[in-house]
Amino acid sequence: MKLILVVDDNISSLKQINVQLDGTYNVMLAKSGAQALSMCAQKRPDLILLDIAMPEMDGFEFIRILKSYQSFMKIPVVFLTSSRDAATEIKALESGANDFITKPVEKSILLHRIELHLRLNDYQLSLEQMVKNLEDSIITSFSEMVEYRDRNTGGHILRTSKYTELIGLELSDRQQFRQELHDLDMIVRAAPLHDIGKIGVSDLVLLKPGPLDEKEFAAMKLHTTIGASLLRKVYARTPTQTYLKYAIMIAESHHERYDGNGYPFGLKGEDIPFCSRIMAVADVYDALVDNRVYRSALTHEAAIKIILAGRGTHFDPVIVDAFKAVQERIRAAYSERNTEVDIITAS
Repeated sequence: MKLILVVDDNISSLKQINVQLDGTYNVMLAKSGAQALSMCAQKRPDLILLDIAMPEMDGFEFIRILKSYQSFMKIPVVFLTSSRDAATEIKALESGANDFITKPVEKSILLHRIELHLRLNDYQLSLEQMVKNLEDSIITSFSEMVEYRDRNTGGHILRTSKYTELIGLELSDRQQFRQELHDLDMIVRAAPLHDIGKIGVSDLVLLKPGPLDEKEFAAMKLHTTIGASLLRKVYARTPTQTYLKYAIMIAESHHERYDGNGYPFGLKGEDIPFCSRIMAVADVYDALVDNRVYRSALTHEAAIKIILAGRGTHFDPVIVDAFKAVQERIRAAYSERNTEVDIITAS
Protein backbone atom coordinates (compact mmCIF):
# COMPACT_ATOMS: atom_id res chain seq x y z
CA MET A 1 0.00 0.00 0.00
CA LYS A 2 1.11 3.54 -0.74
CA LEU A 3 2.10 5.70 2.23
CA ILE A 4 0.26 9.01 2.76
CA LEU A 5 1.54 11.66 5.19
CA VAL A 6 -1.17 13.97 6.57
CA VAL A 7 0.02 17.24 8.13
CA ASP A 8 -2.49 19.35 10.08
CA ASP A 9 -2.39 21.07 13.47
CA ASN A 10 -6.10 20.31 13.92
CA ILE A 11 -6.41 16.95 15.72
CA SER A 12 -10.04 16.49 14.66
CA SER A 13 -9.11 16.97 11.01
CA LEU A 14 -6.24 14.47 11.33
CA LYS A 15 -8.53 11.86 12.86
CA GLN A 16 -11.19 12.40 10.18
CA ILE A 17 -8.76 11.96 7.31
CA ASN A 18 -7.13 8.97 8.99
CA VAL A 19 -10.54 7.24 9.13
CA GLN A 20 -11.25 8.12 5.48
CA LEU A 21 -7.93 6.66 4.27
CA ASP A 22 -7.87 3.64 6.57
CA GLY A 23 -7.79 0.35 4.64
CA THR A 24 -6.89 2.02 1.34
CA TYR A 25 -3.50 3.53 2.23
CA ASN A 26 -0.92 3.38 4.97
CA VAL A 27 -1.10 6.67 6.86
CA MET A 28 1.30 8.79 8.93
CA LEU A 29 -0.10 11.73 10.92
CA ALA A 30 1.86 14.87 11.85
CA LYS A 31 0.62 17.78 13.98
CA SER A 32 3.24 20.24 12.72
CA GLY A 33 5.55 20.93 9.82
CA ALA A 34 8.64 20.16 11.90
CA GLN A 35 7.24 16.79 12.94
CA ALA A 36 6.33 16.02 9.32
CA LEU A 37 9.86 16.76 8.08
CA SER A 38 11.23 14.44 10.74
CA MET A 39 8.84 11.70 9.61
CA CYS A 40 9.86 12.16 5.96
CA ALA A 41 13.50 11.66 6.94
CA GLN A 42 12.59 8.36 8.60
CA LYS A 43 10.27 7.04 5.90
CA ARG A 44 9.60 8.71 2.56
CA PRO A 45 5.86 9.11 1.89
CA ASP A 46 4.33 8.61 -1.56
CA LEU A 47 2.08 11.67 -1.19
CA ILE A 48 1.55 14.46 1.36
CA LEU A 49 -1.75 16.05 2.36
CA LEU A 50 -0.75 19.41 3.82
CA ASP A 51 -2.73 22.01 5.75
CA ILE A 52 -1.84 25.60 4.86
CA ALA A 53 -2.73 27.48 8.05
CA MET A 54 -0.49 26.09 10.82
CA PRO A 55 1.39 27.93 13.59
CA GLU A 56 5.21 28.26 13.59
CA MET A 57 5.65 26.62 10.15
CA ASP A 58 2.76 27.06 7.73
CA GLY A 59 2.18 24.90 4.67
CA PHE A 60 4.07 27.23 2.33
CA GLU A 61 7.21 27.17 4.51
CA PHE A 62 6.98 23.40 4.88
CA ILE A 63 6.81 22.79 1.14
CA ARG A 64 9.70 25.22 0.55
CA ILE A 65 11.90 23.22 2.93
CA LEU A 66 10.64 19.87 1.61
CA LYS A 67 11.41 20.73 -2.02
CA SER A 68 14.93 21.87 -1.10
CA TYR A 69 15.86 18.20 -0.55
CA GLN A 70 16.51 16.35 -3.79
CA SER A 71 15.13 13.08 -2.43
CA PHE A 72 11.81 14.77 -1.55
CA MET A 73 11.40 17.06 -4.56
CA LYS A 74 9.12 14.71 -6.48
CA ILE A 75 6.73 13.79 -3.68
CA PRO A 76 3.25 15.01 -4.73
CA VAL A 77 1.82 17.56 -2.30
CA VAL A 78 -1.90 18.33 -2.05
CA PHE A 79 -2.85 21.35 0.05
CA LEU A 80 -5.78 21.21 2.44
CA THR A 81 -7.36 24.63 2.85
CA SER A 82 -10.50 26.30 4.18
CA SER A 83 -9.82 29.25 1.89
CA ARG A 84 -10.48 29.05 -1.85
CA ASP A 85 -9.59 32.58 -2.94
CA ALA A 86 -7.60 33.03 -6.15
CA ALA A 87 -4.52 34.45 -4.42
CA THR A 88 -4.20 31.40 -2.17
CA GLU A 89 -4.65 29.01 -5.12
CA ILE A 90 -1.98 30.80 -7.17
CA LYS A 91 0.46 30.85 -4.26
CA ALA A 92 -0.17 27.15 -3.63
CA LEU A 93 0.59 26.18 -7.23
CA GLU A 94 3.61 28.47 -7.41
CA SER A 95 5.00 26.90 -4.24
CA GLY A 96 5.16 23.50 -5.92
CA ALA A 97 1.86 21.96 -4.76
CA ASN A 98 0.15 19.60 -7.18
CA ASP A 99 -3.41 20.34 -6.11
CA PHE A 100 -5.61 21.64 -3.26
CA ILE A 101 -8.73 20.31 -1.57
CA THR A 102 -11.21 22.43 0.36
CA LYS A 103 -11.88 21.48 3.99
CA PRO A 104 -13.94 19.87 5.37
CA VAL A 105 -12.85 17.02 3.10
CA GLU A 106 -15.42 14.77 1.40
CA LYS A 107 -14.18 11.16 1.35
CA SER A 108 -14.89 10.27 -2.29
CA ILE A 109 -13.21 13.47 -3.54
CA LEU A 110 -10.22 12.88 -1.28
CA LEU A 111 -9.69 9.29 -2.45
CA HIS A 112 -10.16 10.26 -6.10
CA ARG A 113 -7.63 13.10 -5.93
CA ILE A 114 -5.05 11.00 -4.09
CA GLU A 115 -5.35 8.15 -6.61
CA LEU A 116 -5.10 10.60 -9.51
CA HIS A 117 -1.88 12.19 -8.26
CA LEU A 118 -0.30 8.87 -7.28
CA ARG A 119 -0.93 7.55 -10.81
CA LEU A 120 0.35 10.74 -12.43
CA ASN A 121 3.48 10.67 -10.28
CA ASP A 122 4.15 6.98 -11.06
CA TYR A 123 3.70 7.69 -14.77
CA GLN A 124 6.03 10.69 -14.66
CA LEU A 125 8.69 8.72 -12.77
CA SER A 126 8.46 5.85 -15.27
CA LEU A 127 8.88 8.28 -18.16
CA GLU A 128 11.88 9.90 -16.47
CA GLN A 129 13.45 6.48 -15.90
CA MET A 130 12.85 5.56 -19.53
CA VAL A 131 14.57 8.75 -20.71
CA LYS A 132 17.42 8.21 -18.25
CA ASN A 133 17.93 4.65 -19.50
CA LEU A 134 17.97 5.90 -23.09
CA GLU A 135 20.48 8.64 -22.24
CA ASP A 136 22.71 6.17 -20.37
CA SER A 137 22.59 3.77 -23.32
CA ILE A 138 23.63 6.54 -25.71
CA ILE A 139 26.41 7.68 -23.35
CA THR A 140 27.78 4.16 -22.96
CA SER A 141 27.54 3.38 -26.68
CA PHE A 142 29.32 6.59 -27.63
CA SER A 143 32.02 5.98 -25.03
CA GLU A 144 32.46 2.40 -26.29
CA MET A 145 32.97 3.70 -29.83
CA VAL A 146 35.93 5.70 -28.52
CA GLU A 147 37.23 2.68 -26.58
CA TYR A 148 37.12 0.51 -29.72
CA ARG A 149 39.72 2.80 -31.26
CA ASP A 150 42.42 1.51 -28.91
CA ARG A 151 41.31 -2.14 -29.36
CA ASN A 152 39.33 -2.39 -26.16
CA THR A 153 36.04 -4.32 -26.26
CA GLY A 154 34.17 -1.60 -24.43
CA GLY A 155 34.25 -3.67 -21.24
CA HIS A 156 36.48 -1.06 -19.64
CA ILE A 157 33.55 1.39 -19.69
CA LEU A 158 31.14 -1.02 -17.99
CA ARG A 159 33.67 -2.25 -15.45
CA THR A 160 35.06 1.08 -14.28
CA SER A 161 31.52 2.41 -13.83
CA LYS A 162 30.71 -0.56 -11.60
CA TYR A 163 33.96 -0.19 -9.60
CA THR A 164 33.14 3.49 -9.08
CA GLU A 165 29.70 2.57 -7.77
CA LEU A 166 31.08 -0.09 -5.40
CA ILE A 167 33.76 2.22 -3.98
CA GLY A 168 31.26 5.07 -3.68
CA LEU A 169 28.72 2.93 -1.83
CA GLU A 170 31.41 1.80 0.61
CA LEU A 171 32.40 5.41 1.28
CA SER A 172 28.82 6.68 1.49
CA ASP A 173 28.25 4.49 4.55
CA ARG A 174 30.74 6.72 6.36
CA GLN A 175 29.27 9.93 7.75
CA GLN A 176 32.14 12.19 6.64
CA PHE A 177 31.66 11.36 2.94
CA ARG A 178 27.88 11.53 2.64
CA GLN A 179 27.99 15.10 1.34
CA GLU A 180 30.62 14.32 -1.32
CA LEU A 181 28.64 11.26 -2.43
CA HIS A 182 25.17 12.82 -2.23
CA ASP A 183 25.03 12.54 -6.04
CA LEU A 184 26.67 9.11 -6.36
CA ASP A 185 24.19 8.09 -9.04
CA MET A 186 25.32 11.13 -11.08
CA ILE A 187 28.97 10.16 -10.63
CA VAL A 188 28.26 6.61 -11.81
CA ARG A 189 26.38 7.97 -14.85
CA ALA A 190 29.32 10.25 -15.64
CA ALA A 191 32.01 7.56 -15.27
CA PRO A 192 31.70 6.10 -18.81
CA LEU A 193 32.78 9.46 -20.25
CA HIS A 194 36.16 9.56 -18.46
CA ASP A 195 38.20 8.76 -21.59
CA ILE A 196 35.98 10.50 -24.13
CA GLY A 197 38.88 12.81 -25.00
CA LYS A 198 40.71 9.92 -26.69
CA ILE A 199 38.61 10.74 -29.72
CA GLY A 200 41.07 13.58 -30.31
CA VAL A 201 44.25 11.47 -29.95
CA SER A 202 46.03 10.18 -33.06
CA ASP A 203 45.82 6.44 -33.86
CA LEU A 204 49.61 6.44 -34.15
CA VAL A 205 49.78 7.21 -30.44
CA LEU A 206 46.66 5.38 -29.27
CA LEU A 207 47.49 2.10 -31.03
CA LYS A 208 51.25 2.03 -30.53
CA PRO A 209 52.14 -1.47 -29.20
CA GLY A 210 55.17 -0.37 -27.23
CA PRO A 211 56.04 2.37 -24.71
CA LEU A 212 55.30 5.96 -25.72
CA ASP A 213 58.17 8.40 -26.15
CA GLU A 214 58.06 11.81 -24.48
CA LYS A 215 56.32 13.53 -27.38
CA GLU A 216 53.77 10.73 -27.79
CA PHE A 217 53.00 10.68 -24.07
CA ALA A 218 52.44 14.44 -24.15
CA ALA A 219 49.92 13.89 -26.95
CA MET A 220 48.21 11.09 -25.00
CA LYS A 221 47.90 13.27 -21.90
CA LEU A 222 45.83 15.75 -23.89
CA HIS A 223 42.86 13.36 -23.83
CA THR A 224 42.03 14.76 -20.37
CA THR A 225 41.67 18.37 -21.45
CA ILE A 226 40.15 17.44 -24.83
CA GLY A 227 37.48 15.38 -23.08
CA ALA A 228 36.69 18.11 -20.56
CA SER A 229 36.46 20.71 -23.33
CA LEU A 230 34.03 18.56 -25.35
CA LEU A 231 31.87 17.90 -22.31
CA ARG A 232 31.78 21.58 -21.32
CA LYS A 233 30.33 22.37 -24.74
CA VAL A 234 27.70 19.65 -24.36
CA TYR A 235 26.82 20.85 -20.86
CA ALA A 236 26.47 24.44 -22.09
CA ARG A 237 23.84 23.22 -24.56
CA THR A 238 22.07 20.93 -22.06
CA PRO A 239 22.45 22.54 -18.60
CA THR A 240 19.68 20.39 -17.14
CA GLN A 241 21.93 17.32 -17.47
CA THR A 242 23.72 17.89 -14.18
CA TYR A 243 25.66 14.61 -14.33
CA LEU A 244 27.79 16.30 -16.99
CA LYS A 245 29.34 18.47 -14.23
CA TYR A 246 30.84 15.30 -12.79
CA ALA A 247 31.74 14.00 -16.24
CA ILE A 248 33.80 17.16 -16.86
CA MET A 249 35.66 16.80 -13.56
CA ILE A 250 36.31 13.09 -14.06
CA ALA A 251 37.48 13.45 -17.68
CA GLU A 252 39.83 16.28 -16.80
CA SER A 253 41.41 15.04 -13.58
CA HIS A 254 41.23 11.22 -13.35
CA HIS A 255 44.98 11.11 -14.12
CA GLU A 256 45.91 13.52 -11.34
CA ARG A 257 47.91 11.95 -8.51
CA TYR A 258 47.36 12.47 -4.80
CA ASP A 259 51.02 13.55 -4.39
CA GLY A 260 50.71 16.20 -7.11
CA ASN A 261 52.73 14.36 -9.77
CA GLY A 262 49.83 13.64 -12.11
CA TYR A 263 48.44 15.48 -15.12
CA PRO A 264 47.20 17.71 -16.69
CA PHE A 265 47.49 20.31 -13.89
CA GLY A 266 49.52 18.61 -11.16
CA LEU A 267 46.68 18.93 -8.63
CA LYS A 268 47.40 17.56 -5.18
CA GLY A 269 45.39 15.92 -2.40
CA GLU A 270 41.91 17.31 -1.87
CA ASP A 271 42.37 19.83 -4.69
CA ILE A 272 41.55 16.87 -6.94
CA PRO A 273 37.76 16.42 -7.21
CA PHE A 274 36.53 13.58 -5.03
CA CYS A 275 34.84 11.83 -7.96
CA SER A 276 38.11 11.92 -9.91
CA ARG A 277 40.03 10.40 -7.00
CA ILE A 278 37.60 7.47 -7.05
CA MET A 279 37.91 7.08 -10.82
CA ALA A 280 41.71 7.14 -10.58
CA VAL A 281 41.67 3.94 -8.52
CA ALA A 282 38.98 2.27 -10.65
CA ASP A 283 40.74 3.18 -13.91
CA VAL A 284 44.19 1.96 -12.87
CA TYR A 285 42.88 -1.30 -11.43
CA ASP A 286 41.02 -2.15 -14.63
CA ALA A 287 44.03 -1.23 -16.77
CA LEU A 288 46.17 -3.61 -14.70
CA VAL A 289 43.86 -6.65 -14.84
CA ASP A 290 42.94 -6.28 -18.51
CA ASN A 291 44.98 -7.09 -21.60
CA ARG A 292 46.45 -4.03 -23.30
CA VAL A 293 48.27 -3.64 -26.61
CA TYR A 294 51.55 -3.07 -24.76
CA ARG A 295 51.30 -5.89 -22.13
CA SER A 296 49.30 -8.86 -20.84
CA ALA A 297 46.84 -8.66 -17.97
CA LEU A 298 48.03 -8.95 -14.37
CA THR A 299 46.28 -11.11 -11.78
CA HIS A 300 43.85 -9.55 -9.35
CA GLU A 301 46.34 -10.13 -6.52
CA ALA A 302 49.17 -8.40 -8.39
CA ALA A 303 46.92 -5.45 -9.23
CA ILE A 304 45.83 -5.13 -5.58
CA LYS A 305 49.48 -4.93 -4.49
CA ILE A 306 50.14 -2.11 -6.96
CA ILE A 307 47.04 -0.17 -5.83
CA LEU A 308 47.98 -0.57 -2.15
CA ALA A 309 51.56 0.49 -2.90
CA GLY A 310 50.18 3.72 -4.39
CA ARG A 311 48.27 4.61 -1.22
CA GLY A 312 49.08 8.22 -0.32
CA THR A 313 51.23 8.80 -3.41
CA HIS A 314 49.27 7.96 -6.53
CA PHE A 315 45.92 7.51 -4.77
CA ASP A 316 43.87 9.04 -1.96
CA PRO A 317 44.47 6.76 1.08
CA VAL A 318 40.79 6.84 2.07
CA ILE A 319 39.69 5.66 -1.36
CA VAL A 320 42.33 2.93 -1.43
CA ASP A 321 41.02 1.69 1.93
CA ALA A 322 37.47 1.61 0.56
CA PHE A 323 38.72 -0.17 -2.57
CA LYS A 324 40.46 -2.77 -0.40
CA ALA A 325 37.25 -3.30 1.61
CA VAL A 326 35.23 -4.13 -1.53
CA GLN A 327 37.99 -5.82 -3.53
CA GLU A 328 36.18 -9.17 -3.74
CA ARG A 329 33.08 -7.47 -5.14
CA ILE A 330 35.30 -5.64 -7.61
CA ARG A 331 36.91 -8.93 -8.65
CA ALA A 332 33.42 -10.35 -9.23
CA ALA A 333 32.38 -7.24 -11.16
CA TYR A 334 35.37 -7.66 -13.49
CA SER A 335 34.32 -11.22 -14.34
CA GLU A 336 30.63 -10.32 -14.62
CA ARG A 337 31.16 -7.36 -16.94
CA ASN A 338 33.61 -9.32 -19.09
CA THR A 339 30.98 -12.02 -19.54
CA GLU A 340 28.41 -9.39 -20.60
CA VAL A 341 30.81 -7.98 -23.20
CA ASP A 342 31.66 -11.46 -24.53
CA ILE A 343 27.95 -12.17 -25.04
CA ILE A 344 27.40 -8.85 -26.83
CA THR A 345 30.51 -9.35 -29.01
CA ALA A 346 29.52 -12.92 -29.92
CA SER A 347 26.01 -11.89 -30.93
